[in-house]
Amino acid sequence: MDSIKITIDDNELTARKGQTILEIARRNGINIPTLCHDERVKPYGACGICVVEAKGSAKLLRACSTKASDGMVIHTDTDRVKQARKVAMELIMSDHVGDCRGPCTINCPAHTDCQSYVHEIAQGNFQEAVKIIRDRIPLPSCVGRICPHPCEDACRRNLVDEPVSICALKRFASDTDYDSEHSYVPPVAPDTGKKVCVIGAGVSGITVAYFLRQNGHKIDVLDAMPKNGGMFRYGIPNYRLPKDVLEQEINVLRYMGVSFHNNVCVGKDVTLDELRKKYDAVVVAIGAWKDQPLRCKGTDLDGVIGGCEFLEQIGLGKRPEIGKNVAIVGGGNTAMDACRSAVRLGAENVYIIYRRTREEMPAEDDEITEAMEEGVQFKFLYNPVELSGENGKLTTMKVQKMRLGEPDESGRRRPIPLENEYTDIQVDTVIGALGHTLRPEGFEQLEMTDKGTIEAGLHSFRTSLDGVFAVGEATNKGATIAIDAIAQAGQAVDQIDAYLYGGTSFYKEPYYSEKKVSESDLADRPKIPRHPVQKRDRTLAKSDFQEVNYRYTKEDAMAEAKRCLECGCFDYGHCTLIKRANEMPIHPERFAGSQHPSYKEQELVCIERDQGKCILCGLCVRICDEVAKKGILGLVGRGFPTVVKPEFRDPAVIAGCKDCQLCFDACPTGALKLLVPEKEK
Repeated sequence: MDSIKITIDDNELTARKGQTILEIARRNGINIPTLCHDERVKPYGACGICVVEAKGSAKLLRACSTKASDGMVIHTDTDRVKQARKVAMELIMSDHVGDCRGPCTINCPAHTDCQSYVHEIAQGNFQEAVKIIRDRIPLPSCVGRICPHPCEDACRRNLVDEPVSICALKRFASDTDYDSEHSYVPPVAPDTGKKVCVIGAGVSGITVAYFLRQNGHKIDVLDAMPKNGGMFRYGIPNYRLPKDVLEQEINVLRYMGVSFHNNVCVGKDVTLDELRKKYDAVVVAIGAWKDQPLRCKGTDLDGVIGGCEFLEQIGLGKRPEIGKNVAIVGGGNTAMDACRSAVRLGAENVYIIYRRTREEMPAEDDEITEAMEEGVQFKFLYNPVELSGENGKLTTMKVQKMRLGEPDESGRRRPIPLENEYTDIQVDTVIGALGHTLRPEGFEQLEMTDKGTIEAGLHSFRTSLDGVFAVGEATNKGATIAIDAIAQAGQAVDQIDAYLYGGTSFYKEPYYSEKKVSESDLADRPKIPRHPVQKRDRTLAKSDFQEVNYRYTKEDAMAEAKRCLECGCFDYGHCTLIKRANEMPIHPERFAGSQHPSYKEQELVCIERDQGKCILCGLCVRICDEVAKKGILGLVGRGFPTVVKPEFRDPAVIAGCKDCQLCFDACPTGALKLLVPEKEK
């Protein structure tokens, strides 16, 4: 056997004469990317991704089809090679019409695979759904109750009728799994010997603890409060989030081996320096518990309280004395929780004072509607200017009428005071719900932002102290929704994990192919009403703190899940194309223009072909011809109209596809979908 010597990326290799550069590289563990190559068929060189640079050659060579010669010196990672691969990928992706992920997943801050878990629910596989959810969300029953569901805002079902009830389905799957005999507990990797302290048992801290524990690290969670859960326990009332549900979710972390330590206050019971010495890494996830003050006179009167403080007292089992007339200043979800709690505490007149209109309110629309149904009176376009009282006790709120001007930096129209238009409201209690920030005591060593939050790297999550990370509401921009905190904490875990092993992890926003869809594209879809979530009778609901929204029945959940249009690619997890697309920074929009046809066809009976996802690599054609020896497929047309189709329609020949499926296995893009159960392998 003749042998040759070849050098690839400074590695001197011995190879067999007649081998291609790609064959030699692969057999020696050197990665050269490709989309259209399969060792079972002749080289084709269609994709152009496998180009390499050879010393002395003016042009780049396609590694899959170029036979190596003795003495060749090959470089696979030069700037010239990278640029050529980048352009090749951009050209391919500019003609690739399809969704890698459904809009629901892309719009979820945590990138939860909504489509997959909804699909599993539709099939009745509830625990499988929970496994998918828990891959991103450690508290699915809680999040399924309180999330403002940005996934549903992006749901394509909006173009047909109403969005799929993704959030309620999350709750259904998780609650149902907890009710089962063997509820799911995520696996934990073998012990790494690394110890991490998480300060704060709120949603961010729990998320960090959950994923770091899965990676095999020993986790201690410290919290200053008597019980765990942070704002989920002390900021969200029981009627929205029952605390037995929260405890059930936290117990999963206990089963995984996470240790919780309550009534431990950093700065009082232990110092940050002491924790740094004891642990390999420290994560600060202390939340934002300090209310922003009302910006008017008289806030020192008895009867004025912050929204977080008010809800915290209720969470601690207290019943604050609020009197008959209560006003809440603010328009966010904290304001909604406060006003509905005030109703349940027996207040006869509960007002929301908001300086803009309902359209500008940041609170969830469902929360606003339910507050109105419970008798809360909304006074839009009013702003408090003075609080007054007798003998130090609040009695009156003076409010000024407002009008809306031009939009401000937030995009909402700016409220403008109207001169000499004032109204007095008799009040016993005023609750300020204008936002909240952190209490910095015990963490003064950490560098702070000009907003009074902890300065942390946007992608590294590192603070000014080595080995100390910070996540959640206490950092950078401050308070946000729970699913944002979960997403951020999940990203932080990669950075913390890398630090524990002496390295650095670089976050890169994933690239997705996204399809533009209009109402006309979905005009043929039947309109199916969204299955409503059953609610407790409003008269009874406002009399106590019992949960107001019920979970789906099994039948309703499965029916609702079947409304999903399944926009995302079924083969995303195995797609070679998207893997290659994420290996380099690409901008396919540079080559926007004409595209080849993007319809779906089922001429092979058992296989659906999505022409829009096909990149014309020809692999299926060659596999069918050279391996399956059937020659059913061929490239039809020229230029952009070119597609892959069966070259003839003999039913007897096409029927053989059912037991073959080689083209499906070889496709690098998910353009082929089995319409029959995949055969056992």
